[in-house]
Amino acid sequence: MDILINTLADLSQKSGFAQIFAEGGWKILVMILISCVLIYLAIAKQFEPLLLLPIAFGMLLTNLPGGGLFHPELFNPKMVGGVVQFIDYGQILHNGGLLDILYLGVKLGIYPPLIFLGIGAMTDFAPLISNPKSFLLGAAAQAGIFFTFIVAAFLPMYTLAEAGGIAIIGGADGPTSILVASRLAPHLLGSIAIAAYSYMALVPVIQPPIMKMLTTKKEREVVMKPLRPVSKTEKILFPIIVTMLVIMLVPDTAPLIGMLMFGNLLKESGVAKRLVQTATNELMNIITIFLGVTVGATATANTFLDVKTLGIIMLGLIAFCIGSASGVLFGKLMYLFTKGKVNPLIGSAGVSAVPMAARVSQKVVSETNNTNFLLMHAMGPNVAGVIGSAIAAGVLLSVPLG
Repeated sequence: MDILINTLADLSQKSGFAQIFAEGGWKILVMILISCVLIYLAIAKQFEPLLLLPIAFGMLLTNLPGGGLFHPELFNPKMVGGVVQFIDYGQILHNGGLLDILYLGVKLGIYPPLIFLGIGAMTDFAPLISNPKSFLLGAAAQAGIFFTFIVAAFLPMYTLAEAGGIAIIGGADGPTSILVASRLAPHLLGSIAIAAYSYMALVPVIQPPIMKMLTTKKEREVVMKPLRPVSKTEKILFPIIVTMLVIMLVPDTAPLIGMLMFGNLLKESGVAKRLVQTATNELMNIITIFLGVTVGATATANTFLDVKTLGIIMLGLIAFCIGSASGVLFGKLMYLFTKGKVNPLIGSAGVSAVPMAARVSQKVVSETNNTNFLLMHAMGPNVAGVIGSAIAAGVLLSVPLG
């Protein structure tokens, strides 16, 4: 009888419920609540469900006491005798939990480039090839990244590296945000990823007021000429040329640009249909699950419930809004220089939320003139934004931020 009582007492002390009611347990309850809210938003409101749902469930798993699935301390370099002791991957493989092992794909920079491989295999760059000026709109929309980097760098609560990780949210590109954050500010990865995907899901809510505020009815009514047809040769040469030019210009973009353009070459070549199918379906789906769950696992109570998290949410919103506004304003310049041949609203699609940002541009245009079809014109800046955000990420990673 005593053995049974002692066993039950031991189980109760080691249970997750006992840890929740211990000192500081309220943080665990808050994190569980937040994860449940995100699960609700992913399912009921369909806010980027393919990644927000795995992220939210990963957050739930990592904050349930006693599960032992993820150990953040295993990934933190330590000072030993004045020397930095880097991550012991052998210890992770032998003693880590399930999510520790899967997280290696994030820590080693494997998952985001593989996501880009699938994106490239699904992307049609014809609108961009047909209208190369779209590159300028995609570049202009990255202004939010660098503006926010400067602002965050001046705030005492963030280091330069953390400012870089936060600023990339302005590119509205989830995999890029995850890659940069995992390199520059891994302890903020969960907060940055959740902010990035939340704002991507809120593109239809955030962008229209900015677009309408910065343009006149006359500008929104502009009907652009149809894009010229693009030959198969052009489509095949495009990923090869972009790969060489961009990587030689900013070498740190190689993982993202290389995989993005490789996936696109597979698609446009027409000779690797099985590989295209694998890249866009099985491989991308598997990596999306691993990436989402492990990124969510980094959002532990100690790292997420911090004043820095609130700052990340605010700065991320600023970065995204400025990026959208910069694209529209540059579109207005093109409207002036072309004497009214460019509809400025396509500039808002310069952020990297493909194809949602382009659809929002079309929606706002349709509210002014429902016979005006500008979706393909907006896709040019939209896919240019994917390249632009990857280049911006390469720039941030190449600068010694300390």
